[in-house]
This record gives sequence, structure tokens and C-alpha cells, in this order.
Amino acid sequence: MPTFFLLPLFSIFSIFSLTSAYSTTLSLSPTAVAPPLTANPWQKLNHLAAASSTRAHHLKHPKTNISAAKVPLFPRGYGGYSISLSFGTPPQTLSFVMDTGSSLVWFPCTQRYSCSSCSFVNVDPTNIPTFIPKSSSSSKIVGCKNPKCRWIFPSVQCKECEKNATTCNELCPSYIIQYGSGSTTGLLLSETLIFPEKSVENFAVGCSVFSSRQPEGIAGFGRGPESLPVQMGLKRFSYCLVSHRFDDAPVSSDLILTIGGGGAAAPNYTPFRKNPNSSNPAFLDYYYVTLRKITVGGVNVKAPYKFLVADSAGKGGTIVDSGTTFTFMDDQVFELVAREFEKQVGGNYSRAMEVEKQSGLRPCFNVSGENTITLPQLTFHFKGGAEMNLPLADYFSVLEDSVICMTIVTAGNAARGGVGPGPAIILGNYQQQNFYMEYDLENERLGFQQQLCK
Repeated sequence: MPTFFLLPLFSIFSIFSLTSAYSTTLSLSPTAVAPPLTANPWQKLNHLAAASSTRAHHLKHPKTNISAAKVPLFPRGYGGYSISLSFGTPPQTLSFVMDTGSSLVWFPCTQRYSCSSCSFVNVDPTNIPTFIPKSSSSSKIVGCKNPKCRWIFPSVQCKECEKNATTCNELCPSYIIQYGSGSTTGLLLSETLIFPEKSVENFAVGCSVFSSRQPEGIAGFGRGPESLPVQMGLKRFSYCLVSHRFDDAPVSSDLILTIGGGGAAAPNYTPFRKNPNSSNPAFLDYYYVTLRKITVGGVNVKAPYKFLVADSAGKGGTIVDSGTTFTFMDDQVFELVAREFEKQVGGNYSRAMEVEKQSGLRPCFNVSGENTITLPQLTFHFKGGAEMNLPLADYFSVLEDSVICMTIVTAGNAARGGVGPGPAIILGNYQQQNFYMEYDLENERLGFQQQLCK
């Protein structure tokens, strides 16, 4: 079972190491600022070993004509990870939330941009940087007859255009996009996306003039035609998420956008599932995978198949989403996982009920007076034999000096034995920390391996 080492002062979980099939050992940093990588010789050796192995693989299997762009990826206090992208002529650089659960790329736009309920940590809602279309010579509003308008509005009717007209001054309708924590509205632009290695002209991007609860723009990395990977023609993209203990610090890792063939490979792969043919077009954006089972301390919690895998209407199933912070589980799956933790841990540590009420997280355990604590290993088992053995820091977190809580959430509204609409399990970015994650679009599969991202 995983073990915590408790120190007098707590920050957030630091580094883990695998000790047995169902256990990990994890230390808690005694300071609020994490030490540099070189401060721990074991971390440095791990880093050097991984770098040497990667270099050897390249020398043994050299690839040619590989084109890739690297973008720094930063953890943010509002729960997401952001990248900087440059649009326009001359370029204007803005920050975007990297989101694999949606497809449209959009930025706060014009001097009249407004965002409600945007008072996040280190975000001034009255001074959010915006894109100014009038300052870009390559900026054009997308017309109603433009095929890219149908990426957003598949059944759009251009009422002011003659039926067979090839040109028309009618604009593509304004969009309204709902996210789980907010929304945005604006018009579609055609712009130039600029990277040092590659520029993409006529890139369809949203010019949002009003948003709610969106601290910056969103870069959609979903499966829709309007997404950044599709518009760039990527073969794959990959990232390694730095721990949230570095939130809002100048610490980053690379988001790698690969256009050519070849490149790094992960040891664990599971195929993407075909997206459900639902009436809800948002389900077409998601990266569905087949989750075979969930184990806690090696015990299968026996989640029903109908929750793990989506039906043709889009009920149930498992998706991977960088835009969700804590992994979400439908109530009936969550209860199975939570109860198994309570069963295996409850004999050693008492429940911290008051903290559960205040935090909205559960189960929470009181570990006051303990120098070390032991918790079960949480593992996701995917189709193809790929297993994601989560580091302890990815699924339990310290809320107070004497309380730890599971960082998986549920809506708490069971559908009376049935499965509600949409994914039943959403693998969030908190559970992806310190994993190399590869979205192999060419081969329709997800790859991953545990590693130290920073």
C-alpha cells in the first residue's frame, strides 16, 4: 500500500517511488516552494536515465522529416494548464487553456471584451489581455458561405445569400459555447497562427467578446475539425503535466505538436473508441477510451460495464480531459471507489467528516500524530492491457496538517441504477500529473507512462 511520510509543515505532495505491486512511497515537502530537480540526487538520476534511454532510442531508430513544435505548458491556480499562442500580422501573443475536451480555439477579443465571474487567483478580470483584429492585416471575419462556418454550425442557413451564390457578405452566425464552468460568445475569424517552425494561414479562431468564468482563451485540442490538432494537420501531440504544486510559478514542461511521422513512443497504449453517434455534437469532440476496470489496493471495485463504456447514444463511457481538474465519476462508480477506500483505510484512520463537509471531497481521513500513513494503490486498467498506476499525490491530497482527502469528485445524483447522459468517467488533469501523455492521432490510440515532468 502507498505510504505517506508526514513532516511538521505541509505544502503539497512531492515525489513518489514505486515499492510493490500495490504500494507507493511518497514524501511531503516541508516548504511551500519545491526544491529544484538537482536538490534530490535520486530525481536527478531518474531524469538522466530517462534522457539517456530516449537518446539511445533515437540513435538506434533515427527518423527523418520529422516536424514538431514545442510550446511551454504552465500549471495554473484555477485548475487548468495554459500555453501561449501567437496569432495575426504582426503577431499578438495570448495565453490559452489547453483543453482536450473541446475543439474551438478562441481568444478574448477587441477592447470591449468582458468577462463575468472571472476573479481567479492572479487574474484581474478588468485587465484580461485581448486580441485586437484591427491591428492585424491578416484578420478576416468568416462568412456564412465559408465551409469553416459549418464546422461550428453544420446546418447553418445563409438567409441573405442566394442559393447558388459563391460569394456573399452575410457573416457566419455568432457562437455561444457552454463549458462546465462557464461560457463564451463571439464571431469566427480567419487568422494566421504562428509558430517558429510553422505558420498556419486561414486558421479558424473564435473572437470572443463576452465570457463567464473563463480566465483566458481556450485552445481546443478535441477531435472536431475546428480543433488546433486538426487544423494544423498533426499526427500526434503529447504533454507531461507539471505538478499543481507549481501553480502560477514560472515552471513549465513541453506540449509537443508533431506534424511528421516517427517520434517518441509510450510503453502503454490503449486504442481510442469510436465516438458515439449522439444527437449531442459535443460528444464528437471527446477522446473516448475503454476502461476495463478500476482497482483499489488490487481489489476490483466491479463498476458496471454500462458506466465504463458509452452506448451509441453517448450514455456512459470514459474520456480523457485536460480541461477537467479532478477526475469525475458518476455517483454509482464513485461510491464503489470511495467505499473500498473507506473499507481498506477505515480500520487505521478515522474519517474527517467536518473537513468533508467543508471541502466537498471524500473520503477524508484524520492522520493526526502519524509519522507515516499507508493507503491503497489506485489503478485504472484499460483495453489492450495498459495500466495507469496513479502516484499517491495524484489521488490523495493534504488539506490540513492532519487531514488527507481523495481528489476524485462526483455530482452526487445517482440515476436510480441507470446511466445519465454524457461520459460517466472523466480522467482529469490532476490524475495526469507526472505522466507522459501521448495522443497518437495517426494510429488512433492514447499512450502514457509515469515519469517526473519537472
